[in-house]
Amino acid sequence: MHALRLLIALWLWCAPGAIAQDSASRLPPAVARVLQQAGIPESSVGIYIQDVNAERPLIAMGEERALNPASTIKLLTTFAALDQLGPAYAWTTEVYTTGTLQDDVLTGDLVIKGYGDPRLTLENFWLMLRSLRARGLREIRGDLVLDRSYFGAAESADPASFDNEPTRPYNTAPDALLVNFKTMRLQFVPDAERRALRIIAEPALAQVQVLNNVVLDNEPCGDWVGRLKLTALGNSASARLLFGGNYSLACGEKERNYSVLGHPQYVHGLFTLLWRELGGAFSGGVRDAKTPADARLVLAHQTQTLAEIVRDINKFSNNVMARQLYLSLGAIALGAPANSEKSARAIKQWLASRRLAFPELVLENGSGLSRNERLSAKSLAQLLLAAQRSSVMPELAASLPLVAVDGTMKKRLSGAEVAGQAHIKTGTLSGVRAIAGYVLDGKGRMMVVVCIVNHARAPGAQTVQDTLLKWVYGR
Repeated sequence: MHALRLLIALWLWCAPGAIAQDSASRLPPAVARVLQQAGIPESSVGIYIQDVNAERPLIAMGEERALNPASTIKLLTTFAALDQLGPAYAWTTEVYTTGTLQDDVLTGDLVIKGYGDPRLTLENFWLMLRSLRARGLREIRGDLVLDRSYFGAAESADPASFDNEPTRPYNTAPDALLVNFKTMRLQFVPDAERRALRIIAEPALAQVQVLNNVVLDNEPCGDWVGRLKLTALGNSASARLLFGGNYSLACGEKERNYSVLGHPQYVHGLFTLLWRELGGAFSGGVRDAKTPADARLVLAHQTQTLAEIVRDINKFSNNVMARQLYLSLGAIALGAPANSEKSARAIKQWLASRRLAFPELVLENGSGLSRNERLSAKSLAQLLLAAQRSSVMPELAASLPLVAVDGTMKKRLSGAEVAGQAHIKTGTLSGVRAIAGYVLDGKGRMMVVVCIVNHARAPGAQTVQDTLLKWVYGR
């Protein structure tokens, strides 16, 4: 009898946990139904949902599976950066001169040394050159020397290697002197009177020729990009973008960015263009080299803070900015030149310092533009829980897309109760759909939500994830 009482007592003590664990492994019926309709097996899914004030998850299904997280891995890169560097951290780009400067003429080279600034845009680059002109420099009788040694040469991968789309900006390789994301914005402007399409390039680089054989028609706009036929020719030194196909008057004006040239050639072309627009004179060449020991520092230029950089990375899932940040973390922690191995080591050391163990973690470039990166839903949720308790929580949360309002979530869940009540990072690759972030539910509880799907039918998972977010908000 005593033994029986002991067994009953043990069962009563263990039962709540067992019941809770069993309950947590089951999906809400509405979510399970949509998942089944999408033809996605539960074995391809990892879900973890937890109230930030609770000790146990509300739902944990496939939570320890090592899955490809796509762009939700940016949460790891950006939280690590904010936590280690602080929201006010800013990158510096240095400008040096060699030779002699007499009056406003430099008889020597102009050296620009990059430290991996993720957002040295056309506007920021122009401001840097304008500041240089204001210091009295007008004519440069030498070359433009680019010191890109802060990042290792191996990081400049073939832009066609991921998906054979070398002109797409998301494939731009990182660079210590990344300027304007190495992109050219093309504006497509239909002229109804002339029955012709104008293509306007910005910036209009001398090394890039845009050829226009597009036929203007009156078809519905539809997939306007797909109707244009682009043939990209050339190499890192020069490029020809040949446009054919059709463009509809109904589309009005559109624009699209293209990645062109090699990094040095792009900087050379943009520098030459802007320097002349600023009233300067320069006809020299470009070369890669380290900053000479006797070079004189004339300008140290800074752009946005890390908090602003992180917002751009997460709101719009900017891959090259994330890769710049990832490499910067390795160089800052372990010394230049930066490389992917150093960055992975630096982030894992940081995780250990925060007592976060992610044994399944595989890092390649920190952006999610990878077939190899791996992370579980549970680990990603643990990261978000740790971030929620950190001093940089406001900056990280504000950097995530607000459901139905902005970023990559702008066109999702419009009109739903959860609209405007959740900050969610998205991840999209072929065969991958992921969401991760915070939901303030209808009862004022802050919930961490992670859902990762790796399956050939992953595009159908968006409806599943939207249903899950609505359920979390309204339960």
